[in-house]
Amino acid sequence: MVPDFCGSSLLLALPDDIFSLITRSLSPRDVCSLGLSCRDLHAIVASDKVWLAQCDKLRLVPCSTLIEWRKGVCSYKALFRFLVNIHPLLGIWVHQNPELGNVVYVMPGFLSVVGCRIIPQEVGPLGFEDGPILWTPVFEIICNYEGSAAFFLHGREQGTDFVYPGFLKSVDRNCNVLLLEVEPRHQRNGGKLAYSKSFAHEVDKEVSRRLSRSDSGISKSQRIVGQKGSGMPFSRLGFGDRRRLLDIVTSQVRLNVPDTANELLFPRLRNDEVHWQEDVAILYERRLLLLQMYKRGDGNNDLKSGSESLLNPTELGSTEVCKSLECTSGYYALQVGDGAQAHYTKGDTIGLSLRAATMKLSSYRAWPNMHDSRFALYKLPIRAPKAGHEYAGLWGGTFGWPPGRPSEDKPGKALFFILISYEESEGQQLLIATKILEGTSYVLHPNGSAMFIVNTAQPSMDTFPWDSDENSNHIDVKQSFMGEGIANGYGFRYPGSKPGSLFVIQNGLLVFVWKESRAVLTLQRLNLEDLLRKGERVPSLSPVSNFAYLTKTYSNVFSGFSNSSNALSSPRYASF
Repeated sequence: MVPDFCGSSLLLALPDDIFSLITRSLSPRDVCSLGLSCRDLHAIVASDKVWLAQCDKLRLVPCSTLIEWRKGVCSYKALFRFLVNIHPLLGIWVHQNPELGNVVYVMPGFLSVVGCRIIPQEVGPLGFEDGPILWTPVFEIICNYEGSAAFFLHGREQGTDFVYPGFLKSVDRNCNVLLLEVEPRHQRNGGKLAYSKSFAHEVDKEVSRRLSRSDSGISKSQRIVGQKGSGMPFSRLGFGDRRRLLDIVTSQVRLNVPDTANELLFPRLRNDEVHWQEDVAILYERRLLLLQMYKRGDGNNDLKSGSESLLNPTELGSTEVCKSLECTSGYYALQVGDGAQAHYTKGDTIGLSLRAATMKLSSYRAWPNMHDSRFALYKLPIRAPKAGHEYAGLWGGTFGWPPGRPSEDKPGKALFFILISYEESEGQQLLIATKILEGTSYVLHPNGSAMFIVNTAQPSMDTFPWDSDENSNHIDVKQSFMGEGIANGYGFRYPGSKPGSLFVIQNGLLVFVWKESRAVLTLQRLNLEDLLRKGERVPSLSPVSNFAYLTKTYSNVFSGFSNSSNALSSPRYASF
């Protein structure tokens, strides 16, 4: 071979489309390594075609959406940087409280990801098309021009919707816990950060309150000291101190979003291009406004500047905090445990942070065992269907037959979200249906309960109780399995079980029938992203509780929006 066409010269001689096709088979690390091999290859590897292919390989959004999003960033490489960072966040996150269900689905928004909580609710005869599912925003992470992330917590206080900007601290590739924290940060470029006088006043009041108490009445996790000690992370503080810090910071950094920028967080599910483009135009303006607010600007900042110029409005100057505490050494700390301290030093700032961590968690039948005092959400492992595990994934449905048909005395039925997983036990494969959401007014079964368990190796000899569905169509049973369904047991926390059968019928429906009572739970597979894009947003709780509601409760705390201006004047239902 002629030397001029060896190695990099041969690659450079390829047409751009062929070169992009080749690099598509490479990992992002390999693409970067290729770019470092020679100067000419570096320019080609940095091209948009190469990084569009890498973005498309992630399969987070359609290619047409990537092309639209490119208009808001400096390059596809910057877009890829954002997408690969937030990729582990996508999916279903839960918490044990409230027991009715606390389900947050993180999905692509518009140059962003959005965490949406599905409200426990009833379903009725209108179907999802005419009776939209109710949801509320928990947080969103927006991509700026350079591909960096801007974090916003959502909440509602005194009848007004606010966002609470912070920073995305870190995202582990295999994260299973999402933590809301307050973290110290060093000032950037030595610049003086604006601080809130009311924040210093809040700290003054807190110090006065604590100093007025005797030493014997103050726990180690509550003492404020004026001497240096070993650093302690936010997670090691006592629960009361962590809650107090979160409350103080959120009260000072909140931003009131204009109503015009508070309507859409992602494009609605549209049947025509014109209306979809209208949503995109609104979302472009909203994103620019939020990034301006994130930069603490008055709208005149250059949004195309690098991330170094970002000034996070959650950052509160600890210099002023030290002044309020009369710390002449420029240091103050919260003492925790055996002399260790969580400390903030002069020149640091504190702010909200979102951290996606990997922790060693035990679980029982696909439901994680959770810490009851962490401001955290826990990721549910959702397995894709495969041979032998055909029914794995998220399902939704109601009790009763035919599905979706209300009774005269009860116009709505409680919506249940069920996670189906598989588990090996004593050489047998079990199909486990775990409850993660229940739309009753008062909880019937603990969050994470197995609504039914069947043995996939044991066909049921029972016959399906009905011959036709709601449209008088003949029922065709494809498969049936023997198992047990949840029943009253030894109190609320320890439910029992009774025999039943799972039937797989036409149109992909799953129907579990309790043998003795003839109660029936009908399920169909769900596409949560489509449901939310067709859904209806309702107001949130206060910011910290909106992220993680830690109070043990058995009623629907998320449905208290009847007094809001956005409230529904009458119940809305969604059904199958």
